[in-house]
Amino acid sequence: MSFTPYTSQPTAGRREWTALGVLLLPCLLVSMDVSVLYFAVPFLTAELEPSSVQQLWILDVYGFVLAGLLITMGALGDRIGRRKLLLSGALLFGLASGAAAYAQSAEMLIAARALLGIGGATLMPSTLALIRNLFHDAKQRGKAVAIWSTAVTGGIAIGPVLSGVLLEHFWWGSVFLVNAPAMVLLLVCGPLLLPEFKNPAAGRFDLVGALLSLLAMLPVVYGVKEIARDGLAALPVLALVAGLLAAGAFVHRQRTARHPMLDLELFRHRGFSVSVLMNLLAMFAIVGCAVFFTQYLQSVRAMSPMEAALWNLLPTLAVGGMAPAAAALAQRTDRAHVIALGCVIGAGGFVWLSWLEPDSALWFVLVGAAVYASGLVMVMSLGNELAIGLAPPERAGSASAVLESGTELGGALGMAVLGSIGGAIYRGDIGGALPVGLPAGAADAARETLAGAAATAGALPGRTGEALLHAARAAFTHGLQTAVLVAAGVMVCAAALALTLLRGLRTAGLEGEPDTAGTPGAQGAAVRAGADAAGTPAA
Repeated sequence: MSFTPYTSQPTAGRREWTALGVLLLPCLLVSMDVSVLYFAVPFLTAELEPSSVQQLWILDVYGFVLAGLLITMGALGDRIGRRKLLLSGALLFGLASGAAAYAQSAEMLIAARALLGIGGATLMPSTLALIRNLFHDAKQRGKAVAIWSTAVTGGIAIGPVLSGVLLEHFWWGSVFLVNAPAMVLLLVCGPLLLPEFKNPAAGRFDLVGALLSLLAMLPVVYGVKEIARDGLAALPVLALVAGLLAAGAFVHRQRTARHPMLDLELFRHRGFSVSVLMNLLAMFAIVGCAVFFTQYLQSVRAMSPMEAALWNLLPTLAVGGMAPAAAALAQRTDRAHVIALGCVIGAGGFVWLSWLEPDSALWFVLVGAAVYASGLVMVMSLGNELAIGLAPPERAGSASAVLESGTELGGALGMAVLGSIGGAIYRGDIGGALPVGLPAGAADAARETLAGAAATAGALPGRTGEALLHAARAAFTHGLQTAVLVAAGVMVCAAALALTLLRGLRTAGLEGEPDTAGTPGAQGAAVRAGADAAGTPAA
């Protein structure tokens, strides 16, 4: 397929902006469900008594299923209708939330969380694709996607805080029941306000391709997360290799299938490919460093989880305003310059945090987190709107799913790579600080994590315990300093890529200007807007 010019479209009115408000509901809740269990784990563990393996699956199965089904659901929405898929996903998400809230066993909760992942996979690509259908004017679409971005960002940050407030007054299942009223509202208002759109030329749904995409994404995300958590082991490495082989088979299938679920021609346009890469690199940095940021507040500064979550809201306020600001700036200058500026701002925030010490002032921590997150939100917002603007309306669902998949994979890689770097620095530093004669089990726990060192220090007498805790906090902070410097280097490279590959790029737009990037068939003005930010310092 080729990139064809679009004719001028009417601007959106009150109905379309109201519809956007309806679309924000699933975005907010799906992103909240990533983090809403942070505080509930001790409560549900006491009641359901899951094994250690079951507890990990309770936490992770939602993200695994979500990542594995994004491409499948994006393609399905293009075929059966995005509104139909969105409303079906909302119904499933609401029912699964009720099942999770009243789960009577660990197995039942794991199953409910898997269903929530299926529902979430139908909701996220559908919302962004429907924005492409609601807002034909590039400037209005930029504002709409910036608002959508703020909802996604806010959901991840609000999740832990809302969880903490609910658990103060209700049982652990209440963190899931909060989803139900919003899903009911979406089911009532959606048919009245949202347009239906599907690709009439999509052809039959590719079941083989859907299976291969699941076999590619699920093992890769699982392998990366397990390696990040426990280091290299046989099962995660095998899962990673199997996922990469399945990914190769998926690409071959899409090249040869009569009705592929993913149009690989999208990747022939460098604007789309580079936007996906920018999204992945930004999430690599923001999620990989957010893990250190949260642990620093809780374990180094000894904050309670609730206190740390509340402080995390302050950087989020700055992040929420950056997507609209980036959209406004991109209306006045080349998008490549704004994306590169976002990369440089993000790198600056990481360099700032490389000077962090265990006893640094709290404002120093919060400023650094706000700066890096704000810059990376600029990168993702403008890059994703560029990709959505390049995708023809009939392929917007698949394009949105690719962007979301890049987000999931980038976050998982960030946790794995930056987490491994920080962990290696920590273990190297803490080894010489362990007291002589410490039992082997306690020494291993202290050597593995800061939390293990804190627990070990608490069992040691007087100054010995204090010395170990001080050394552990210093070692963790050294690992954080190294990880953020690596993230800064990644973002400097990303800035260079943006300036090299996106400068002067124009997409299908409204005024009918020629494509200065030289892409066959692509015409129109530059899409000057902001899009998907799926990460915050609290992620």
